Amino acid sequence: MAPQPTIPETQSVMRRARGSKSFMIGLAITAIIAAAAALSFVWTPYDVTQISIGDKLKPPSLEHWFGTDHFGRDILSMIMVGARNSIAVALVAVGIGMGLGVPLGCWAAARGGWLDEALMRLNDVVFAFPALLSAIMITAIFGPGAVNAIIAIGIFNIPVFARVSRAGALALWPREFILAARASGKGKLMITAEHILPNIANLLLVQGTIQFALGILAEASLSYVGLGAQPPMPSWGRMLFEAQTMIAIAPHMAIFPGLAIVMTVLGLNLLGDGLSDLLDPKLRRQK
Repeated sequence: MAPQPTIPETQSVMRRARGSKSFMIGLAITAIIAAAAALSFVWTPYDVTQISIGDKLKPPSLEHWFGTDHFGRDILSMIMVGARNSIAVALVAVGIGMGLGVPLGCWAAARGGWLDEALMRLNDVVFAFPALLSAIMITAIFGPGAVNAIIAIGIFNIPVFARVSRAGALALWPREFILAARASGKGKLMITAEHILPNIANLLLVQGTIQFALGILAEASLSYVGLGAQPPMPSWGRMLFEAQTMIAIAPHMAIFPGLAIVMTVLGLNLLGDGLSDLLDPKLRRQK
């Protein structure tokens, strides 16, 4: 196994993290969105299921910071609960992709030959079907819902993680410490578990952050076309769909959910870029 980072190296990474604008901005945005989602479990300014026709289409004010929608529901409260839904869908979908894709990629790299080639071609077939198209097919069989959106996005993530883990593993197998482990009698499974996975963990972490952002975006897209979370559960994508007919008279209905999606994806992408720079061993040596 490659040497583990020492305490001074860890302190160096933390020092560079504080000096990385991309990492710190991405971390701050992500933390705010995550905090809003966590807070929605115990408190929101208003009940997201409460309809108040007398308060419909109110602009932003001290009473309703982000205004209200065409049913009189508080948009800030809906965005908070919608964040919870988006994060949950993306997190589970990325977990599915990583949980299945990483073992497949590592297995393909360890075995090689026709099995590796066949697995990669199968990945190409799965990768050819975008999450939206996969969701449409799954919905045609099982009906719309958040669970089906998770399955569709998760299936789309499997070949992504398989390719990343395979590429990282293939780069490590010819290395001297792997050859030494093989010479000592360790099997491919043990080598993968003890040496390959720890050394590609940084790569997988960065890719997981990127896929998490794409999962948020995919969930919003699926909800926009009615294939994601179903009413009365708020969803950023469905909020945009409902706002499109009201945008001339109540633009705040589209602006705030749209900003929530943009800021979340932007924050996660900045966080992923920052992690990529911080965890790159070449950059560590340069520093």
